[in-house]
Amino acid sequence: MNVIVLAWGGDGSAPTGPVQELLGAARRLAGAGGGSVVAAAFGPAAGAARSLIEYGADRVLTVEHDALAAADADAYVDAAEAVCKHVGDAVVLIPGDRLGWETAPRLAHRLDAGLVTDAIDVAVEDGRVVATKPVYGGKAHAKIAMRGASQAVLVRARTQAPLAPDAGRSGEIEAFAFEPGPNAGRVRVVEYKHEDTGDEVRLEEAKVVVSGGRGLGGPEPFQQLAEIAGLLGGAVGASLAAVDAGWVPASMQIGQTGKSVAPDLYIAVGISGASQHVAGISGAKTIVAINKDAEAPIFRVAHLGVVADYKDVLPALAEELRRVKG
Repeated sequence: MNVIVLAWGGDGSAPTGPVQELLGAARRLAGAGGGSVVAAAFGPAAGAARSLIEYGADRVLTVEHDALAAADADAYVDAAEAVCKHVGDAVVLIPGDRLGWETAPRLAHRLDAGLVTDAIDVAVEDGRVVATKPVYGGKAHAKIAMRGASQAVLVRARTQAPLAPDAGRSGEIEAFAFEPGPNAGRVRVVEYKHEDTGDEVRLEEAKVVVSGGRGLGGPEPFQQLAEIAGLLGGAVGASLAAVDAGWVPASMQIGQTGKSVAPDLYIAVGISGASQHVAGISGAKTIVAINKDAEAPIFRVAHLGVVADYKDVLPALAEELRRVKG
């Protein structure tokens, strides 16, 4: 089976993290199904064509047009449809970002393809492509096998393992011409505003994340978390409960309805470990839980657990980190 990866975003110097992940997943699917990986590089991403091959693509179609410069979903749907019909029947992997959510259902409809959204895994089982996604608020996972020659999967970021880039890989790079339909340009982005969370490191990209939950009791302890995160060169996150309480902005929320993170170290402080939160940290390499409730579900997924009041742990941790850093 052939696999198409829709690649967009970035400055053209290299594929974005989510695209690197999709290429890794595509390579595994193609290997199991005996097909090839085609990357469609839209707009600025076309500048990273060579890097797309290094990360696993066999063939790259660069799609450039003025209409793609502003992340116009109408234009991207037109472009993606043209590419997919040019390549033929395939599994289409789509980044689970804003543009992906806008594009995926419309593209699947135009291709008469099955669609699974918010997938956290995609694999070949018994000759069929099977996508796994959280259901029932993250309390369970469903495996969905799609019928039909064309299939589309919207994949959640930070759930797939990218391949190490191989500068020795060879592949084809081809310019693909298309003209957007009449709907392109009907929506115009007037302005982008990015919320300043105060973190020097973006939450989704942080190697260390320190998160707080309902157990902190209020917004003030998040200042302690910020200090520890700063000492570790990381970022601060939060559970849904802390966001709903108004202690921190929604931009800090981690979980099924928030952001997904995959840090080397995730420290959960006062977080019970509801399934919807755990769904957002499934890619974390090491999870440390600090909670005074020994029965908290977070300990089931933690690699290291500290059963204690955070008020006794955080000051000592901060002091030791300051000592080590000198």
